[in-house]
Amino acid sequence: MTRHSVDPASPGEPFLAFWRERHLCTLTTLRADGSPHVVPVGVTYDAGARLARVITSGTSTKARHVAAAGAEGAPVAVCQVDGRRWATLEGRARVRTEPERVAEAERRYAERYERWPRPNPARVVIEIEVRRALGNG
Repeated sequence: MTRHSVDPASPGEPFLAFWRERHLCTLTTLRADGSPHVVPVGVTYDAGARLARVITSGTSTKARHVAAAGAEGAPVAVCQVDGRRWATLEGRARVRTEPERVAEAERRYAERYERWPRPNPARVVIEIEVRRALGNG
């Protein structure tokens, strides 16, 4: 596949397979001054729901950046790279604290990364409403 835009609701099997492989990803959020904050994360992608999920502590900088955007959500991007293959998901992120949403994000994380995340009573999930996808994977 060559560099191109991908329909995030129907991305095709090669793109989805790449997002099921075990890869470390990055999450880019914006600081109050507009500069990017990029950190390594685990990400899961549910194309049917057009949702990417990142589990984290509610006190983390990334969660605080997203929460500061309010109900409109924060513009973010998640990206993964494997050699020459790469894929990016862009969209609006919101911090969710509902136990059932956190549990679903943990389940999906365990499925993709083949291990359960360590217990964290302050855990939240950053849900990204995916609006754009790019890749060459």
